[in-house]
Amino acid sequence: MFARKTAPATGVSPASSAAPSGLAQQAALLRERLGPVLANPFVGAGAAAVLFVGALGLLILVTADPKAGLPFVRMKLEDRIAEANKAPGPGGFNVDGLNPDAFVDPNGAAAAGQPIDGQAVVTLPQGGQMIGGQSATAGTPATAAGPASGPRYSTTPLPSAPLAGLTEPSAVGLLPIISRDGRAPYQAYARPFQPNGKPRVALVVGGLGLNAAATKAAIERLPPEITLSFVAYSDGLQGWIDMARANGHEVLLEAPMEPLDAAANDPGPYALRANGSNADTVKRLEWILARCTGYFGVTNYLGGKFLTADGPVLAFQMALRQRGVAFVDDGAAARRTLPGLPRASADTVVDADLAAESIQKQLITLEQTASQRGQALGSAFAYPLTLEVANRWAAGLAARGFQLAPASALTKR
Repeated sequence: MFARKTAPATGVSPASSAAPSGLAQQAALLRERLGPVLANPFVGAGAAAVLFVGALGLLILVTADPKAGLPFVRMKLEDRIAEANKAPGPGGFNVDGLNPDAFVDPNGAAAAGQPIDGQAVVTLPQGGQMIGGQSATAGTPATAAGPASGPRYSTTPLPSAPLAGLTEPSAVGLLPIISRDGRAPYQAYARPFQPNGKPRVALVVGGLGLNAAATKAAIERLPPEITLSFVAYSDGLQGWIDMARANGHEVLLEAPMEPLDAAANDPGPYALRANGSNADTVKRLEWILARCTGYFGVTNYLGGKFLTADGPVLAFQMALRQRGVAFVDDGAAARRTLPGLPRASADTVVDADLAAESIQKQLITLEQTASQRGQALGSAFAYPLTLEVANRWAAGLAARGFQLAPASALTKR
């Protein structure tokens, strides 16, 4: 029943039988004309190349990431900030309505010539720019991006550095010394402090000098009692320190030190090494100390390995002691005793977890430590989120029964 039907032997019109024959003749004629062209090897290769490029372009269009070649950091803070804002935080201050970018002008990147993607362009306080870590000359001084919000604190500027009698020239620059009348840099460059009997809480904000907007925001918006710490490798370093002291902040200089994971965290060419001789340690330290003037002490940048090496640490300690410079670490050297050296060690790094609620809790922990011991010291990095939370915290500190103090006021010999 379902057998294939065949065409009848008769009854086929002449027109229908002639059509296939005409098409076959046209195809044969086309092959005859194009045959010599297609036989040319250059034409064949070109056609293949066109097909390959077209296919590759289609593949890229479908699958490629148009920003795959640009450097990026993926951080999502909005959800965690929203979670922290759901309820008031403990201790009498909260992060309700927190804007993590409040301390950095959202339009500042463009204003300072800092692109959103690609190489960073840092505007220096003395004019010019640093592009990708290299200095670039500029015909006219550029302006750094300023902060957008946050209260300004009235303060008395600290004296300009260097102070007479507290430096000596060297092959690498001016080095700090104890003056003939016995004044030491850790005393002369510290912010004056008058205790009021309340538990003292101090905060050091570091990593400054590399990012113009964040550095300017920290200097101008944070309370002057907060100590600022600057990267030794920063270009225009003296200009930043002069600006910080003009705004009432005492400053620390960050000494790069060999970490436990040097392959992943390069401390730079002048880092203090765990296997360095005493002479090499002092030579590297003097290069660091000569980068600027006006600091009352140094602090560590990394250092997990260096700070376990007894010989180099002793040379480091003696050199600072002879020059009258304090040592304030971020907690990495809390277990080391350094006799005769004015020093303090942070009780906690408040923004190890970069979330508003976490930073807030760590700052409250500092208050609790101060209530128990009479004083407490925290360490932080100049993230915009950290600056905003710290500013809110500091604004209500006195009302909660604490005194905000500079780090120098917590140092002990």
